[in-house]
Amino acid sequence: MFRVTQMMQELITPSRVPLRKPKGPVVIWNLIRRCNLTCKHCYSISADKNFPGELSLEQIDTVMDDLKAFHVPVLILSGGEPLLHPHIYTIAKRAKAMGFYVGLSTNGTLITQANINAIAEIGFNYVGISIDGLETTHDKFRRQTGAFAASMQAIALCQQHGIKVGLRFTLTQDNAKEFPAILQLMQCYNIDKFYLSHLNYSGRGNRNRQDDANYQMTRQSLDLLFHTCWQQLQTNQPKEYVTGNNDADGVYFYHWVSQHYPDKADHIKQRLQQWGGNSSGVNIANIDNLGEVHPDTFWWDYPLGNVKQRPFSKIWQDHSDPLMAGLKQSPRPLQGRCHACQYQAICGGNTRVRAYQLTNNAWAEDPGCYLTDNEIGVSYAQTRLKVTPYSKQQKKTEKTQHA
Repeated sequence: MFRVTQMMQELITPSRVPLRKPKGPVVIWNLIRRCNLTCKHCYSISADKNFPGELSLEQIDTVMDDLKAFHVPVLILSGGEPLLHPHIYTIAKRAKAMGFYVGLSTNGTLITQANINAIAEIGFNYVGISIDGLETTHDKFRRQTGAFAASMQAIALCQQHGIKVGLRFTLTQDNAKEFPAILQLMQCYNIDKFYLSHLNYSGRGNRNRQDDANYQMTRQSLDLLFHTCWQQLQTNQPKEYVTGNNDADGVYFYHWVSQHYPDKADHIKQRLQQWGGNSSGVNIANIDNLGEVHPDTFWWDYPLGNVKQRPFSKIWQDHSDPLMAGLKQSPRPLQGRCHACQYQAICGGNTRVRAYQLTNNAWAEDPGCYLTDNEIGVSYAQTRLKVTPYSKQQKKTEKTQHA
C-alpha cells in the first residue's frame, strides 16, 4: 500500500525518523466466502451460498492466539461479505480485546439501521466500503440494482456513529472516466479515507483482466489524485489517500516530485526506498475461508499451508516454498523489464501475481507497470508483456477448481 498523503506531508515537514518496520505481517482474513453480491472483479469468486470446510469459531480463536503471539499488528476481516459470518461480532470483539488494530472490509450493503449499533459497539478501527463508480456503473459492477444507494447509506451510518470509514475504488477502463466524480463524492460526503486500487488478476478480476485501465488512464488518474491530495494539504483539509496493487505508484510519485519540487526529490527518494514497495509474502499475508495461507489476497491459487494443520506463524516463516523464498529475498529475483528497472528499491518488483497469471512465472515483468522505459531507466528496446484475454479453457479449469 502506497500512502500518498503521508508521503506528500514529507514535502511540507520532512522527517528524519526511519519508517518503522512491523514485527509481524498485516493479515487480511477472508472469514467467509459467501457474499450477497457477485461483483465483476471479485478475487475470491464469491456467491450467495454456503461453502463447506470453513473454519469453526474454535479454530478461529486458536488462529487468533497464534497471530497475536506472532506479533501480527493488524487484522482486516474480509470475505465474501464478512457481515454474513454467523460469529462476526464475537470474532471482532475478541480481536479488539486482544489488542489488534481491526478493520472491516465490506461492500456496505448489509450495514443498516438494524445493526449499526452493534457494529459501532465493536469499535472497529476502520471500515472500508467499496464503490466502483456512480450509481449506474456501481450497480452494474456489483450486479445488483440499489447496491450503490445501500453502500452510500452505510457510509453515512458509520459517520453518524463515529466510525472511521473509507471509500475503496478499483480503477478499470469501464469506470476511469468517473474517477473525478468519485473524488468529488469524497468531498460531498466528507469521507475520511480513499483507497485507489489497481485491478489485480485474480478470481473474476483475472477473468476480466482486459478491463484493466490502460497506462494513460492510470497516469491521468494518479495525476488527479496527487493534485487533489496536494491542494487539500495546502488548505489544511487533508484526507487520507492511499493506493494499492500497483507499487509503480511510488516511482510515479518520485517523478512527480522531481518535476514539481526538485529540491525535495532526494529526500522523497530516500523515504520511498525505506517504504520499499510491494510487501506480499513479507508484511502482507492472507488467510482464506478454508484456512489456507497465501502471500496476499490475490494468490488464492497458490496455498502455502493450512492453519488447521499448522500454525500460521510456522507457515509464514517457512522459506522452503520457492515463491515465499523469492518474495522474502532482497532484491527479488526479477526478470525482463522489471529486472532492468532502476527503481526496484522503491517498488519491490511490483505485484508479482499479474506476471504469474499471464506467464506462469512469478518473476516475469509486471504487465501492470504503466511507467515508460525512460522513466525506469531501461536503455534498451524491451518488448512489453501484453495482457492477453482470459481463455475459455482457463474459465473451465477455474470453474472446476472453485466449485
